[in-house]
Amino acid sequence: MQVEEARRLLAERLGGGPGPPSPESARAVTARLAHPDTLGPLVRRLSAGDLDLAECTRLSYRHVLGFDKLLLLAGAPRFMLRVHFWHGRTGPVPEDIHNHRCAIASAVVRGSVRMECYEPAADGVPATAYRETIDGPGGAWRLRRVGDARLRLLCTQRYGPGRSYGLAARTLHRVVSDEPTVTLFLETAPQRSVTDVYVRNSSHVTSTEARRSDSAVNGGTATDIGDDRGGDITTGGAERAGPPPKTPLPPAVYLAELDALASSLGY
Repeated sequence: MQVEEARRLLAERLGGGPGPPSPESARAVTARLAHPDTLGPLVRRLSAGDLDLAECTRLSYRHVLGFDKLLLLAGAPRFMLRVHFWHGRTGPVPEDIHNHRCAIASAVVRGSVRMECYEPAADGVPATAYRETIDGPGGAWRLRRVGDARLRLLCTQRYGPGRSYGLAARTLHRVVSDEPTVTLFLETAPQRSVTDVYVRNSSHVTSTEARRSDSAVNGGTATDIGDDRGGDITTGGAERAGPPPKTPLPPAVYLAELDALASSLGY
């Protein structure tokens, strides 16, 4: 697929009306773009220089959770198409429960991810609630403590190659990958300026992890059952320090990862 063809497809499928795109429309177009025979040629063209390298690398970085976020196509404010490289190891802290500023979609290209969805509940596990803002595209995250909260696990889904999901902006969730994994990730038009972040109290994390592993379900699509987290959690509580600054990936690293992905897809 040509780069401009991919841009047109995203613009057409996400729509240009006053309302936000649905999680299902975001999921469907992401799944189509993630097909190896579509994504392979697209990534090969991008790795060969058919992109704004300075802009793409400025908005691509190593996430504190242990994966690389690479921007493929910038179409703000309507969309941002990224590829996430999970390297098969966890970051220094588990991903917090959070939601997004917009409807999002993700499709697994290789490897697998586990997604958990949550809702506020009086009988849920205790957590500390934060409100997150961001200083513009590529800017620093800022967290403000809101207070105490309780959350209940709704479901756990595992997604392998060819699987995809879409989430509404306010859906609370967290995603984990413990093996080398590549996902295609789509951000749609912002619906609000903040996100909600919940840090689970450490005394409840171990038992929750054990129950979660027993409830995993293979496959499926989690459309409508609902930006990325960073930073450190202090020992023994649910306090979160300020997230670390984003450091753009060097162009050589960015291009090497795209090249490796294109080659792995046969292009």
